[in-house]
Amino acid sequence: MFYPKSGEIILLRIVKILLILSVALWGILGLFHNLIDWGGSIGAVNATTSMATVEGGTGHWKATTNPAVIFAGAFFIVFFKLIVTLTCFGGAWRMWKSHGCDAATFATAKTLALTGCGVALFMLFTGWIVIADTWFELWRSDVLSDAALGSAFRYGGLIGVIALFVGMHDE
Repeated sequence: MFYPKSGEIILLRIVKILLILSVALWGILGLFHNLIDWGGSIGAVNATTSMATVEGGTGHWKATTNPAVIFAGAFFIVFFKLIVTLTCFGGAWRMWKSHGCDAATFATAKTLALTGCGVALFMLFTGWIVIADTWFELWRSDVLSDAALGSAFRYGGLIGVIALFVGMHDE
């Protein structure tokens, strides 16, 4: 049976830290862009909730242009990206401080980082798949289906793989 040397374990842990930092970077860049282009963020949520990009969508009983709903959707995105950013940066810091420790200590340090990945998955799945795709039928939109849903699926899939990889035992 192969047992990795301690240097290999340290290197693996550093890779895990870098992956969590990449999720934090995704969160902070997304947060930054959503805030500096708040009008675009509101517009994207409005296009989804009004069902304007779906044939016959604006007349559908589920379509809404209610400003409170649109603001809540944009706020949901920004709020959860902030949480992802903070938990992943905090988790990466904890992981870095314990990267030379025993497996149990390092595993405990990963908890906050994995929480950040879970929050990102929650935001992407609930916001884009459950609400936008299922409720507001974004899958029928030729304009937003690939752009919005494709990105959400790609981000969620990669963040999920990162979480699985980071969550694996080191020893």
